[in-house]
Amino acid sequence: MRIDSIIKLSSLIIIIFLCGCKNKNKSKRDTPNSGTIYISVDQSFKPVIEQEIRMYELSYPNTHIIATYKSESDCFKDFFKDSLNRVIIVGRGLNTKEEHFMIDSIGYNPACNNIATDAVAIILNKKNPDSLFTLFNLKNQLEGKIKSNKVFVFDGLKATSTVRYIKEKILGEAAFDTSIVKATKNSLEVIEYVSSHENAIGFVGISWIGNPEDSVQVKLLRSVKLAYVRCDVCEDQPYVKPMQENLNTRRYPLIRGLHYICKENYNGLGTGFTSFLKFERGQLIFRRAFLGPIMDFNTRKVEINQSLPKN
Repeated sequence: MRIDSIIKLSSLIIIIFLCGCKNKNKSKRDTPNSGTIYISVDQSFKPVIEQEIRMYELSYPNTHIIATYKSESDCFKDFFKDSLNRVIIVGRGLNTKEEHFMIDSIGYNPACNNIATDAVAIILNKKNPDSLFTLFNLKNQLEGKIKSNKVFVFDGLKATSTVRYIKEKILGEAAFDTSIVKATKNSLEVIEYVSSHENAIGFVGISWIGNPEDSVQVKLLRSVKLAYVRCDVCEDQPYVKPMQENLNTRRYPLIRGLHYICKENYNGLGTGFTSFLKFERGQLIFRRAFLGPIMDFNTRKVEINQSLPKN
């Protein structure tokens, strides 16, 4: 056999092999209704996101969404450094510096959307006589300007979305008085600590205790009580709880968003799941969890004819 024929034959074999590998890899690529994906979720949103994942996997039995619940900063670390992690669900979107980093790293700006309104609830021990708070009073207490035996309990001190939100919303440039602040590992431990310490005041995402139709959350809420926070933008400045209506109307002052960020430039499982979250079925789950959905579910007024038809 001539040398040029051997070269042509070898080239043809290599091309066939590469095409076969390409098609094989392509066939393994996940889609919105099949495959496996790893995501990281801010643990303060765990209860409602577990419901979303459960419903999505029931709707698409060939999908598997493996969620890890952790602090907000760890979610971002996964997103930036872990090639397997294509989706995170956190309390904020990407800032300008992070957007530039992603464009430099992967060549495009990841999809990002606000998908629901959550609230940071202030929880108290059942025996705690306090029940009314203002943001100004909270600021003074967290800075240590008001001396008392109160202990403020968070789901971490440095890396969680709850800590970041309270710093931005209430403290501003000021700092915590670390002598009166306690850190636990997660939101569930915050609730457990407050329920067993009369002087404790805790901060948790409302999705942990805000659903009166969830038996687990009802049990947790029975062990503590929700505080009222003054609505400074309301005309009569009432004290309100983090109920769904007060989230939707922005009357409750400590509200925040849930955001997804997805670094997927094809129609894969990450794109399918995040689309599910922001459209009707996912939004209905947020509403049934007593959070504030982004989608406007207006109800129509109808008149019911109650007269019996004549035969």
